[in-house]
Amino acid sequence: MQVKGETAIISGGASGLGAGTARALAAAGARVVLLDHNAAGAATLAAELDGRAFGLDVTDAAAAETVFDEIGPARILVNCAGVAPAKKMLGKSGVMPLDDFRRVVEVNLIGNFNLLRLFAAQAQGLEVLETGERGVVINTASVAGYEGQIGQTAYAASKGGVIGLTLPAARELAPLGIRVMTIAPGIFETPMLRGLPQAAQDALGEMVPFPSRLGRAEEYAALALHIIANPMLNGEVIRLDGALRLPPK
Repeated sequence: MQVKGETAIISGGASGLGAGTARALAAAGARVVLLDHNAAGAATLAAELDGRAFGLDVTDAAAAETVFDEIGPARILVNCAGVAPAKKMLGKSGVMPLDDFRRVVEVNLIGNFNLLRLFAAQAQGLEVLETGERGVVINTASVAGYEGQIGQTAYAASKGGVIGLTLPAARELAPLGIRVMTIAPGIFETPMLRGLPQAAQDALGEMVPFPSRLGRAEEYAALALHIIANPMLNGEVIRLDGALRLPPK
């Protein structure tokens, strides 16, 4: 699918992987629409990219329906919205509150599905392109969905759910010409990691076999653009991790 002239919706678009992808899509000629709970941050970047922005809690079904009705049909959706808290089931402060686990799953998995379903409902009415496509969805999982570390029970479970969602969603939407892919990043530069001391960032980067550094948003974005361009990529999860395999802790 060609990016130029198409509407691309990016959740979590105000920062991190979402912002990097939004910049790459805009540079390629897409009309970007940023969704983020940080409405002000999304609006600032949208103004820079000549795009649109909406403040949105991705777990809110009614609010998401309203936003998608206002956006209208799009051919590209990149889901980058997510949270990554670390908490043990049995920590020094006691047992993990169930609501803490529930919130992570709601944002990372249910929020992902919420936007996927609304995107597909609209995209199914678009004209078929020469490639036979109507649209493409890229979800964001994590290598933690495969080898979650201690303290990542909620995060790993939510990302494992995104991984598991990929193939059945792709199979269901295939007759409509809508592809579904997932990227599973390793340790990437995000606002949270950039807040760590440089020594800590370097130590995390050294865990990666090659290149031995933190991943960059533009590298995630480059893969996203290739997925959009290559119609044979469908129903698969691609690890983007420099051959990293996470240890227990």
